[in-house]
Amino acid sequence: MRPLVVFSLLAVSVLAPATARAQGTTTYTRADTLRGSNGPGRAWWDVAFYDLHVHVRPSDSSVAGWNGITYRVLRASQEMQLDLQAPLVLDSVVQDGRRLAARRDSNAYFVTLLARQRAGELKVVTAYYHGQPGRGRPAPWSSGFVWARDSLGAPWVATSDEGPGASIWWPLKDYIGDEPDSQRIAVTVPDSMVEVSNGRLRSTAHNADGTTTFEWFVADPINTYGVAVNAGRYTHYSDSLAGESGRLSLDFWPLAYHLDTARAQWRQATTMLQCFEHWFGPYPWYADGYKLIETPYLGMEHQSGIAYGNRYLRGYLGRDLSGTGLGLGWDYIVIHESAHEWFGNNITAQDYADTWVHEAFATYAEGLYTECQLGRTAGAAYLIGLRKGVQNARPVVGPRGVAAWSGNDMYFKGASVLHTIRQIVDDDVRWRDILRGLGRTFWHQTVTGQQVEDYISREAGVDLGKVFAQYFTTTQIPQLDLKVAGDTLSYRWSNVVAGFDMPVRVQVPGLGTRTLHPTDAWQTLAAPGARAADVRVDENFYVTAKDVGADASAGTGR
Repeated sequence: MRPLVVFSLLAVSVLAPATARAQGTTTYTRADTLRGSNGPGRAWWDVAFYDLHVHVRPSDSSVAGWNGITYRVLRASQEMQLDLQAPLVLDSVVQDGRRLAARRDSNAYFVTLLARQRAGELKVVTAYYHGQPGRGRPAPWSSGFVWARDSLGAPWVATSDEGPGASIWWPLKDYIGDEPDSQRIAVTVPDSMVEVSNGRLRSTAHNADGTTTFEWFVADPINTYGVAVNAGRYTHYSDSLAGESGRLSLDFWPLAYHLDTARAQWRQATTMLQCFEHWFGPYPWYADGYKLIETPYLGMEHQSGIAYGNRYLRGYLGRDLSGTGLGLGWDYIVIHESAHEWFGNNITAQDYADTWVHEAFATYAEGLYTECQLGRTAGAAYLIGLRKGVQNARPVVGPRGVAAWSGNDMYFKGASVLHTIRQIVDDDVRWRDILRGLGRTFWHQTVTGQQVEDYISREAGVDLGKVFAQYFTTTQIPQLDLKVAGDTLSYRWSNVVAGFDMPVRVQVPGLGTRTLHPTDAWQTLAAPGARAADVRVDENFYVTAKDVGADASAGTGR
């Protein structure tokens, strides 16, 4: 962890990756487009398998190795885009024993293949590389490799690269919309270190030069920023869970001197998995198992190998992000990052513009875990408390095709939108079916945000298009305008997109709880003796309310 993070108005910014450009900037470069889009050097081929071999040298903070890339040809082409970020050096690219020509364009290499590739073929190229990975902001923002030492002075190395992309430390097709069907990760480290990656350990080989090679294998599709190296003085213990899809292996890798502390703190993993399987369906990676791995930075959702650096504290580094005290009942990193196994890893956005699919659901899962432990009222209170961190500085959906992080509102605001939609559905059995159905329908797939929105609308039986448009493409929170004249209560939505007609529950003195169906035009309700100031909107809906009185016009309020 060991950078101490100061909690500020950017509540979850400590977890958000850096963007390709500085936040607030709207100008993007060709390098951003090459990184974030499925361009002509990428679109014609589909990754089938990555065979990654990397030698990690803590003594000089360097890496060297190769990646064998097996791919399917979707349509005829002869130029392939591979990605590797400076200052790493691409030594060569080889196919069928022959070295290929490659021209560099920013952090991309355009490789001319030996012959025009024919649709339907399965081919292999191998990229060899070496160097010292660049250092950006501290992990988990955009570091790539973290070269650290534990509290006893021993080397401790880990990777984290969701922001800059996996190509910050290994060569690949660094496009979030294309995942390999499976992957080998063979990492060589000094003999004094234990290395833990994704999936299952296949072999350990001691080499004559004082190093050890750990070979891990991922049997399922994996998002490439979820591929990780973790090496240190680890110890290991294991457990298992009788889950929805059978016996799930649980493996825990703390630093050796934290073993007893980890055994106590990480017990939450069992109740978390039980809760999330109830709400989201089976854990997506039974073939690869579930792991928690202690890291020298805060945390990251590395698939089947969650990176953990929360200092064995409850809450978020000992703080409750909701301000309710409820967040101190559990370890933020265990709960939030593990929720990404369902949303972010199982279901992965094809473009960073739609990563609300990852963060909104993972943050919402924190409320569901609170609900599993303490009941529905507590879960709702936690999610409502998170709203204090919403900035509404920019839309949740970001720019497309440039690998840009759209901002932190996808966390707290995104969770509030999902909680609001639960109120609209107003049927917890159906809502749970929707959440579980997402995992089943998009199992091990990359998706667009629109696909997720359309699925929720269809299964809810309610057109939620305007709701998503309002909350995710604008920075305006719907305002329920209220006024009373005589015994008539008038109401409408303002600050909304055209056609916004979201229902909302209100408490009206003398009438009790009513579900209103406002539009952007005034409607009325007989409410003898009521005052607009006494009407209370159910706080489970993420809206504001205002007594506009005599100042309100008869217009649309937009």
